[in-house]
Amino acid sequence: MMHSPIRRLLSLPLLLVLFVAPLWSGQTTAPSQVPRRATSTPYTGDLSVFDSPGRGRRLQINRVIDILGIASGKGVADIGAGSGWFTVRAARRVGPAGTVYAVDINPEAIQYIDRRVHREALSNVKTILSKSDDPLLPKDSVDAVLLLKTYHEVADPIALLEHLRPALRSGARLGIIDRDGNGTDHGVSREIVVREAAQAGYRLLQTYDFVKPDGMDYFLVFILP
Repeated sequence: MMHSPIRRLLSLPLLLVLFVAPLWSGQTTAPSQVPRRATSTPYTGDLSVFDSPGRGRRLQINRVIDILGIASGKGVADIGAGSGWFTVRAARRVGPAGTVYAVDINPEAIQYIDRRVHREALSNVKTILSKSDDPLLPKDSVDAVLLLKTYHEVADPIALLEHLRPALRSGARLGIIDRDGNGTDHGVSREIVVREAAQAGYRLLQTYDFVKPDGMDYFLVFILP
């Protein structure tokens, strides 16, 4: 027992090395997180611009609806619903036995859609003021989801897609229509979308290029494994 003070003194240099070594290496704080990829600022302007004449023909929206399996009695989520342009088309397709969830983070968009569906007498639409990283959809509620020209605005897309998963019924399809871009120009590379969806647990089922004649837009369809 007489040698224990000496042992404590001998251990002091080792403690000093352990304490000072991070300072020598320049590591004074925890490593910073990898920055999120660039995204575009969410649109907050005049919502009527989404109802431009001929938009349905240019996007071949009926073909999109068919590919996503949207039919009578189905549950559908329109994430980033904006003016409700796609919402009302999906609502007519699913009929009174189906439900369409119009999801948006913009309260003005939700109010706009509420007025629209009331005016068009659509009783099968439910609006959801969502979070930027969570659509807040009910569990097991949807058979098809579409993000139409919205994905490039999502600040945390992997979290959004992860939070979406519990809402998907068996065999549900997730469609993403966007345009090639760098994130800040209201577009995002399809390769990035595929990679982020895979990180969130989705598998790419099919890629389509018919949604715009200029070839800039793409339509990706995902499912859960």
